[in-house]
Amino acid sequence: MKYQQLGSSDLMVSEITLGTMTFGEQNSPEEAAQQLDYAVSRGVNCIDVAEMYPVPPRAGTQGRTEEYVGRWLSKQARDKLIVATKITGAGRGMEWIRNGPRITPIQIKMAIDASLTRLKTDYIDLYQIHWPDRNVPMFGNSEFDPGAERDTTPIVEQLGAFADLIQAGKIRHVGLSNETPWGVSQFIRAADDAGLPRVASIQNAYSLLNRTFEYGLAEACYREQVGLLAYSPLGFGTLTGKYLNEDGTGRMTLFSGFGQRYNKPAVTTAVAAYDALAKQFNMHPVALALAFVRSRWFVTSTIIGATTMAQLKQNLDSIDVQLNDELLQQIQAIHLYSPNPAP
Repeated sequence: MKYQQLGSSDLMVSEITLGTMTFGEQNSPEEAAQQLDYAVSRGVNCIDVAEMYPVPPRAGTQGRTEEYVGRWLSKQARDKLIVATKITGAGRGMEWIRNGPRITPIQIKMAIDASLTRLKTDYIDLYQIHWPDRNVPMFGNSEFDPGAERDTTPIVEQLGAFADLIQAGKIRHVGLSNETPWGVSQFIRAADDAGLPRVASIQNAYSLLNRTFEYGLAEACYREQVGLLAYSPLGFGTLTGKYLNEDGTGRMTLFSGFGQRYNKPAVTTAVAAYDALAKQFNMHPVALALAFVRSRWFVTSTIIGATTMAQLKQNLDSIDVQLNDELLQQIQAIHLYSPNPAP
């Protein structure tokens, strides 16, 4: 396992991060602990959670993922691990979270205290805004709509609240998620102008099916030293190839309306092409997809998630896979023929 510096922070994160969104819905506390133990034994030092998890989000389970991780975390050497969690953003319902989640100074303080309690820890290494407080296209919507504008907390006020949490020792670094190039630039500018903490990271979707990060965000993050934690590297499981065979065990079939980004018309054609390419090179499609994401120069860590130990082992075994130039050229050929079917 390799470790890389996360942006301009002092965090050295493993090239694989363990995602936990199934803990509390598809995984029991015992299964969660087993996954966490195994991932750490393989060198993973970064655990990613969120206050809204597990998924799909609902009032009856909200916060359960942090609770499961907290039970396990309380028995670990805390200083050996990097714990990242996220505050729920605005505009997507979930009124059961703080009577309507927003990224305001008051709500930020409420959210961090609740997360610290559930995680049974005194501090969070990386505290991320799950998605922007302002109106932005996300989760499969690719067009900005000025008509959807809403009240928003100024970025400098958001950063000021995070600075207070850093001063209080409750968080170490701030991160973004599901952000845009404009958003990254504005957070950096506001921090520099007001002498507030710079964001260390961005957690955005990146996979063979969604390479939109390469367009504007790659440059913005490179120039501003913001590290990418790439989520959904397997495209919600589509890149495993299981949905080509109508496998009924995946989240997209278990939960109606879930993962709409990956239900778009061109996804199946692209997945089939990558599946065939993997077989051509005697490789499992999981290894192909994860090795590709890990190979990108702008990816600091790849977030994997699993519901079974077999899946977790397979995902972690991908760190031994290297893609040669011929294979990368064929990946690019498929991409040019079917670019970003799941943006």
